[in-house]
Amino acid sequence: MNSKIRDESVDKLFEAILLLENIEECYRFFEDIGTISEIKALAQRLEVAKMLEQKKTYTEICEKTGASTATISRVNRCLNYGADGYKMIFEKLEKKKAGEEGSNA
Repeated sequence: MNSKIRDESVDKLFEAILLLENIEECYRFFEDIGTISEIKALAQRLEVAKMLEQKKTYTEICEKTGASTATISRVNRCLNYGADGYKMIFEKLEKKKAGEEGSNA
């Protein structure tokens, strides 16, 4: 895959992230590596993408997430013309959720 962000240092960052084993480890690592604002911005974008996939309006998304219309527009552009990263992760999350619900039945 040809990515605009691909380089050796980003590879090392992603390798480090892939070594995290649970949410607690994620909190510890991301608190050290990023600011609260950066982490909250990433979380907000994921929530915006989820709401766009659910066909929510920009107004609904703004009200629920506090995201600007510029952020919503950028996320929407990624959903439509990006690397399908959001789509991939939503499918994985859905599969995980279905597996957990199946094991709880």
